[in-house]
Amino acid sequence: MSNLTREETEALIAEVLEVYPDKAKKDRAKHLAVNDQSIEQSKKCITSNRKSLPGVMTIRGCAYAGSRGVVWGPIKDMIHISHGPVGCGQYSRAGRRNYYIGTTGVNTFVTMNFTSDFQEKDIVFGGDKKLAKIITEIEELFPLVKGISVQSECPIGLIGDDIEAVSKKASAAINKPVVPVRCEGFRGVSQSLGHHIANDAIRDWVLDVKKEDTSFVPSPYDVTVIGDYNIGGDAWSSRILLEEMGLRVIAQWSGDGSLAEMELTPKAKLNLLHCYRSMNYISRHMEEKYGIPWMEYNFFGPTKIAESLRKIAAFFDESIQKKCEEVIAKYQPMVDAVVAKYKPRLTGKRVMLYVGGLRPRHVIGSYEDLGMEVVGTGYEFAHGDDYDRTIKEMGNATLLYDDVTGFEFEEFVKKVKPDLIGSGIKEKYIFQKMGIPFRQMHSWDYSGPYHGYDGFAIFARDMDMTLNNPCWNKLIPPWKKPAAEGEDMAKAA
Repeated sequence: MSNLTREETEALIAEVLEVYPDKAKKDRAKHLAVNDQSIEQSKKCITSNRKSLPGVMTIRGCAYAGSRGVVWGPIKDMIHISHGPVGCGQYSRAGRRNYYIGTTGVNTFVTMNFTSDFQEKDIVFGGDKKLAKIITEIEELFPLVKGISVQSECPIGLIGDDIEAVSKKASAAINKPVVPVRCEGFRGVSQSLGHHIANDAIRDWVLDVKKEDTSFVPSPYDVTVIGDYNIGGDAWSSRILLEEMGLRVIAQWSGDGSLAEMELTPKAKLNLLHCYRSMNYISRHMEEKYGIPWMEYNFFGPTKIAESLRKIAAFFDESIQKKCEEVIAKYQPMVDAVVAKYKPRLTGKRVMLYVGGLRPRHVIGSYEDLGMEVVGTGYEFAHGDDYDRTIKEMGNATLLYDDVTGFEFEEFVKKVKPDLIGSGIKEKYIFQKMGIPFRQMHSWDYSGPYHGYDGFAIFARDMDMTLNNPCWNKLIPPWKKPAAEGEDMAKAA
């Protein structure tokens, strides 16, 4: 199917909105748009970072998920207490495949769940004493832990536990950082506020706590990798390229990150920011307070990798720029081989994306390097500046959808008829049952890494494996079913 024209896309949006009551229709219309590369600010095109409508199925997470599940959780040598009922902590642990090096339960704790396990009596009488006891027990049971964070769940904000006072007292007692994080899930409109709150906690309780470190010897080429959560080993693939071009990565977080690396970050010459949405706050703070510039980069697909490497190298001297070109040249034969193998099998395939804070725009180049086309994209919790960056990556008249509802997404897919959908676990089985190839683009469907040149080879293999799997011949997507059959199914429902 050829791409929709602007008029056809506008008509599609109007058709999907018809099912809503007038008030809901007016609100949702602001979050659905036709891309226009000519505009400079996305606010003229699409609205974002607003509360989801009650009664409409949203795919967002909460502030607790943004802090515990994304920013703090992958810090490997700290223990992160989910302060509240057991369910939130159990759900948020080990969900994102944040690979790390270490011995779990001894000096690393990423996949372990620590919770204050609130009961009714804790709601009535408060959990301060229980929290203090937990911190003492953690210090006794896990002496190699470097620090502790307290991740507040909803009840904590409702009953008013003073986690700051408990943390200060406990930190003095065990002589280790204890960081209170006010990330109650009901705060804000999505997990995005949780990222911001987590960044502020890092700022106030880690970076801005003065510590004298005379052991660190700086170099002119010190950089950090911030906002890479090492899904399936992504940060390792990225770090290889940076070090091959002569840079020294002195800190990497959150994925496979440590408390010491976080504390070392203000000594860098340049902060390299992967996930803009979750970590731009702390990057801006370090620029303002410590004078450290920061730079976004994109290591999805060879085109964007080369662009980013050259952009990073341009910040340094000619020796780094020379090594940068050598690195690009070194991997070119691998890129050529991957493209030669997979592009003929994938050229012309059309993709619709709906993910979190950066992948809806970052992975576009990787698909395009394989001859594929992204015909629709959107974010769960983006802000306006995310869409500012997206409209230039997308073709004109393509579909944009913010905080898309389950109904809207299904209807868009039926009309646009993509060959592949890249989204999250909540959407995966719906579309697979509809007979549409699907890749889980939050955690790479248990594959990866997808960053870097090595990751591109895995990405290409996975897209080919998904699209050209013979199983899809056994499933018929809705738009290929006879009309009569569709009517019978509707009557049965």
